[in-house]
Amino acid sequence: MIVPEFLLKKIYQKGTLKKDDNGVSFELKNILGPGFISGFNFVQINEKKFEADAVIFVTDGTEIKGTDVTEENPLKFRLGQKGTIKIADNTCIKEGSNKIIIEIMNPEAGKVTVKFEDTI
Repeated sequence: MIVPEFLLKKIYQKGTLKKDDNGVSFELKNILGPGFISGFNFVQINEKKFEADAVIFVTDGTEIKGTDVTEENPLKFRLGQKGTIKIADNTCIKEGSNKIIIEIMNPEAGKVTVKFEDTI
């Protein structure tokens, strides 16, 4: 199953990119259908890449470490469900346009890469 890039971009909730003293955060919303995330490979913000151990995913009031999401312990991500990705580093964000790449694993699709831009 291959998901077109224009659909993947719609997962990102434009305008949610935030920088504060604790780091960076942004929101995603599953608009594709019920599914699972079976791994966070990385999040890249501009030139800085963050591996799974630097990623926190918050959904339904629960914080999940990126390293806790595995093929053996997938994260259910329902249609319409929202989630926030947090990175405890704000040095990667700049004023103006920021490029973000998320690479996750999905049991059905394999590696899924989502690319988008947002401004602060």
